[in-house]
Amino acid sequence: MSTPLLNLMDYDRESMLGLMAALGERSFRAGQLLQWIYQQGVFDFAGMTNLSKDLRGRLGEIAEIRGPEVVGDQTAADGTRKWLLQVDDKNRIETVFIPEPGRGTLCVSSQAGCALNCSFCATGRQGYNRNLSAGEIIGQVWLADRLLRAEQGAASSPITNVVMMGMGEPLLNFDNVVSAMRIMLDDYSFGMSRRRITLSTAGVVPAITRLGNECPVSLAVSLHAPNDRLRDELVPLNRKYPIRVLLDACRRYVAGESRRRITYEYTMLAGVNDAPAQARELRDLLVNTPAKVNLIPYNPVPGIAYRRSDPATIDRFRDILLAGGIMTITRKTRGADIAAACGQLTGQITDRTQRSVRLQRHGAEAN
Repeated sequence: MSTPLLNLMDYDRESMLGLMAALGERSFRAGQLLQWIYQQGVFDFAGMTNLSKDLRGRLGEIAEIRGPEVVGDQTAADGTRKWLLQVDDKNRIETVFIPEPGRGTLCVSSQAGCALNCSFCATGRQGYNRNLSAGEIIGQVWLADRLLRAEQGAASSPITNVVMMGMGEPLLNFDNVVSAMRIMLDDYSFGMSRRRITLSTAGVVPAITRLGNECPVSLAVSLHAPNDRLRDELVPLNRKYPIRVLLDACRRYVAGESRRRITYEYTMLAGVNDAPAQARELRDLLVNTPAKVNLIPYNPVPGIAYRRSDPATIDRFRDILLAGGIMTITRKTRGADIAAACGQLTGQITDRTQRSVRLQRHGAEAN
């Protein structure tokens, strides 16, 4: 049986340095390889002309550069773009690009499915199959960058921001997600700043602390409720890491960073979490916390009974928070007509048997 080829998209700078050392090459070759892959978009080793002929030949024998395969491509009326990507013979994931004047945000998936089963989210209803590799995560950025540059004839990347808000819970795939984000940050790759990369989590508390130590990018927390009783229903992970424990971890994450805030995401569900009393409860919960609240009008999902709060209710909720000194905005819904909006991503996850195994492994008693 032949040995599988190494996918160099699984390699950040540190692991690429290790590979070059194993091949007897000097360390600067690692940076050259990253530049060819991510800045030049070259995936044929023969075209990497500043590498020695011997190294190109050896890489051709043991390695490849393989990104996800596009099997679906939709554009919404508002310009939002969604790609359906094949990652293996069982699973397809979705990646979304949201263009705005002077800004382009790519929403990236971290898992095939999601194990957390939040009650209002389409992704969780699909079940969970597996973590994506670092290459499958950064491959979404690499692919979108190549496609958008080619179509727009752009010299620089149309992608200015990356949000780890697609399918899956990023902090349950910690090592691969951090490796991919390090490639995004690397000056030899995409050279993005930490403030332009945002990781969204439902609240895997130990991993929040670890992220702060290893790769402190911008953090968004899917809160969605002002108390444990309601959050237990909406976000079952709360039974493992209740709100007070979660908020303590968030405060530690930004400790000593005077300009850094945690973004708290709050999906507005009619008659569930949108009452003025709940707004006041949320205000009191976040007082004296470096917080920004994103109110997200609920995006309907077939088979899920929740309804979106009406605009007047959302405005009233927002005004209570603003009056309490909590920076609050209402997120504009983008891409809903192609099911590309927040909470609507599903992909195609054919193996739905792994949720309970995954949750037990991480101690997240969410069923």
